[in-house]
Amino acid sequence: MIEYYVGLDVSLRSCALCIVDSKGTVLFERELPCEVSDIAECLEAFPHPIERVGFEAGSMSQHLFFGLRDEGFDVVYMEARQVCAALSAMRNKTDKTDARGIAQILRTGWFSPVHMKSREAHGLRALLSTRKALPKKTMDLANEVRGLLKVFGVRLPQTVKHGSFDSVVRPMIEIDDVLAHALVPLLDARVALYQHYLELDRRVKRATSQDDVCIKLMTIPGVGPIAALSFKSAVDKPTRFKRFRTVGAHFGLTPRRYQSGEHDNPGRISKAGDRDVRAVLYAAANALLMRTMANSQIKSWGMRLMRTKGRRRAVVAVARKLAVLMHRMWIDGTEFRQDQVGGMA
Repeated sequence: MIEYYVGLDVSLRSCALCIVDSKGTVLFERELPCEVSDIAECLEAFPHPIERVGFEAGSMSQHLFFGLRDEGFDVVYMEARQVCAALSAMRNKTDKTDARGIAQILRTGWFSPVHMKSREAHGLRALLSTRKALPKKTMDLANEVRGLLKVFGVRLPQTVKHGSFDSVVRPMIEIDDVLAHALVPLLDARVALYQHYLELDRRVKRATSQDDVCIKLMTIPGVGPIAALSFKSAVDKPTRFKRFRTVGAHFGLTPRRYQSGEHDNPGRISKAGDRDVRAVLYAAANALLMRTMANSQIKSWGMRLMRTKGRRRAVVAVARKLAVLMHRMWIDGTEFRQDQVGGMA
């Protein structure tokens, strides 16, 4: 029985569509608007039933995945690095040839499907991302004020906390009409951004305090609301990992390996996966080792590793172990125990 596969090369406003059969013969190609309704209408007009629709991971993936699935199609969300590696062998790179290549990859099965996170997980990630973005913008405006004041010979203290910046700087500006005319609107914008950041921070903490999984994860020393919520939103569905140890590799905390003939060289960590989650796991591990007073088996293990391997390697190793531990606690529904390290990671 002949089966038919659809490859989509998706961009922001349009997508290239290609349909091949089980022998690899190209049967249909078209460029369409990147809208679920247009793609579904085109596929439904095809005279044969579609076996599977595939496209690589990207910013428009969630919208297309759930939309086409609701239209009754079997949709596959493909790992972008594997698709890129396969398409790199093609002589010419165009949207049309990329769609052909994706359809052929889908037909042969040479791909790794990617878990599509739920809408709730994407909402939590958006909340965390906006909370992270606002302090950067606030700092940019503060640095702009510092730079403009230097022209007038006004030098601010080297360190001013975000919360007290306005109370320190505004009186210095308002005594000069020229400065006030130019810089007060900038201060007002910075204050508004900082107030929105505080509100987003409260929303993150509120979401964490109302989530049973996050409450359990925060019983681990060093793991706070940001780390717990970031981990939960990134994993989304803990049962998708068949083994606990693969969680560390998923977030790029395991070493690369290059083996060829007589050479077998382990390298640095892969840094694959979600960079933000890897960063918060590293920060949580650093807090566990350097700031928490309570002793635990995982801290003792990390301190021993620090003496032999150095601080950075020890923190990375503890971060990897934290990822495995958090996943296992989520699966088991248990809270942290001081002796809970075992042989994980």
